[in-house]
Amino acid sequence: MSLPSQHVAVIGAGPAGLMAAEVLAQGGAYVVVYDAMPSAGRKFLMAGRGGLNLTHSEPLPAFLARYREAMPHLKAAIEAFPPEALRDWSGALGQETFVGSSGRVFPKAFKASPLLRAWLRRLDAMGVKLALRHRWTGWDEQGRLRFRTPDEPHVVEVNATVLALGGASWPRLGSDGVWMETLAARGVKISPLRPANSGFIVAWSDIFRERFEGQPLKGIALTFDRHTVRGEAIITRTGIEGGAVYVLSAELREAILRDGMATLNVALRPEAEIGELTAKLSVAKGKQSFSNFLRKAANLSPVAIGLLQEAAKASGISLASLSPVDLARLIQAVPVRLSGVSPIARAISTAGGISFDELDTDFMLRRLPGVFVAGEMLDWEAPTGGYLLQASFATGAAAGRGTLKWLGRKI
Repeated sequence: MSLPSQHVAVIGAGPAGLMAAEVLAQGGAYVVVYDAMPSAGRKFLMAGRGGLNLTHSEPLPAFLARYREAMPHLKAAIEAFPPEALRDWSGALGQETFVGSSGRVFPKAFKASPLLRAWLRRLDAMGVKLALRHRWTGWDEQGRLRFRTPDEPHVVEVNATVLALGGASWPRLGSDGVWMETLAARGVKISPLRPANSGFIVAWSDIFRERFEGQPLKGIALTFDRHTVRGEAIITRTGIEGGAVYVLSAELREAILRDGMATLNVALRPEAEIGELTAKLSVAKGKQSFSNFLRKAANLSPVAIGLLQEAAKASGISLASLSPVDLARLIQAVPVRLSGVSPIARAISTAGGISFDELDTDFMLRRLPGVFVAGEMLDWEAPTGGYLLQASFATGAAAGRGTLKWLGRKI
């Protein structure tokens, strides 16, 4: 038996908020989704620019482990709405999915826009209303929601609220973290927001920066502390970023915050043994330039050779003066000194947020009965690969279910 219509405000029109709205509407609630931006799902669309990575196909125990310290708090929500359910949900919207070679799951259209359009049509058919250009500014003295709009301030009385305002990455798309002050003033414990899945700052030489900015380091392995990951990285004007870097970003970020710097070791030929490389580097160079020799003997790209030269310059040595075995060792562990973390506004996601201690098992704020929270507002982080969106969808669904349960108690 469905609940009688009750007014629920969902604040934030990203994946977490829209999923909460869908669950609420299915349960019989009257739902209005408020968002400060002129259109819904802006960061979701940005996430799909290079191919919308919805989730991942690895076994659920390994999948859950990606959430590290937050895993116990997210486990029930993700088990209730696991990757298979997300794929079925996408398929029901006409966007069948496929598993890529890396195990990542994508819609066959490979884009976010067809899925978002179909989703918004479904929500509209379910009676969900969208109130755009409505920036939430807190509550008034009567406990009503306050919004700033282009025309005039707006006040709304609701039976329950779901907050899904995101973190603080890509603020121009709507997630600016301004909500922190509003909730902190109500006594809600919030960990500082920090960049996650971010790039890092490196003091490249002018020559290296001008020549190699935007170029990829392919087929490499990155090592920091006891963690090694294979993949790709991109040289940026201010440092380094990319998929392999993002996997290590949490450890690198914390080391930089603690020590002021971190050294990332780059293996340029991770599939090759040191002995194999040494043998290839022991052949006579002849009349060719040293760079050309490295390109042929060690199968290194120009950007990889440039990175080697940067490391040699920083150490005050000449690559040509190194013995074949020392050169082979350098190729397999090029030290890159990271002096800072790229700004949070450029990060893919954020760490930090509302402590799980502030929530009950239904994702309701203990200090604010009837106010539920989902998505990146919560204190969790995960690597790219589908884990970010999966947890956003799953916590949105959990907050929706929790709200329906709470409304049921209020009837």
